[in-house]
Amino acid sequence: MAYKTIGLFLAFVVATTFAVKVPVTIYYEALCPDSAKFINEQVYPVAKNDLKNNLDITWVPFGKSTYQSQGADVNFRCHHGPNECYANKVHACAIEHIQASSYQVEYTRDSLILEFINCMMKVGKNFPDNVYPGERCARENRISIWENIQQCANSTEGSALLKKHGEATNMFMNPLITVPTVTFQQQYDAGTNARAVSNFLGTTCGFISYPKPMICSAQNAAVSLSQLPLFAVLVLGLLSKLF
Repeated sequence: MAYKTIGLFLAFVVATTFAVKVPVTIYYEALCPDSAKFINEQVYPVAKNDLKNNLDITWVPFGKSTYQSQGADVNFRCHHGPNECYANKVHACAIEHIQASSYQVEYTRDSLILEFINCMMKVGKNFPDNVYPGERCARENRISIWENIQQCANSTEGSALLKKHGEATNMFMNPLITVPTVTFQQQYDAGTNARAVSNFLGTTCGFISYPKPMICSAQNAAVSLSQLPLFAVLVLGLLSKLF
């Protein structure tokens, strides 16, 4: 029993110390219902718990927006209206400014950004009481720099950051076909994107070779079991021909 416990401990140490980081890029829109559903229900639980040591997420909040530069100014037209332009800027500024704190060693920069974006996508759909949820999400997720994020979003810095995300989006695909869009290892495949949006955990597991997280082995087992009835039907069909 003691050897089994030591073995499990060593396996955990190896899995966390030498975890493979899969580069994932998520192109999304701040007020897009499909983006919100995907991030809240698929990305967040996987990135927070299941594969938190295996993901390197790049967030690109722009989607099907467009922009025009006029001198020092940048004018944006966003898929879900002017409110989304502002919300995209808040996301862009948060991604730029959020940093880990030496007083909160249990939170990394990536985990704080994940929590903030997840909160914004969850409560930002309806703007409760017509109050933008940025300050609330920052407060609830131990982010003490909301004022800096807000100032950024209301300034030319926010416009410059959102333009940068627009340039990245347009360089990747112009126009973007679907929102959200997901790429793994900087490579786009329409089938992989469709699978990722419906099963982010299972799709990501396919890009992890070794060490394979236990949750991925469980996913593979679940897929095998789901295919068992079809296999059984085929076997019974063959047996009926033989006998």
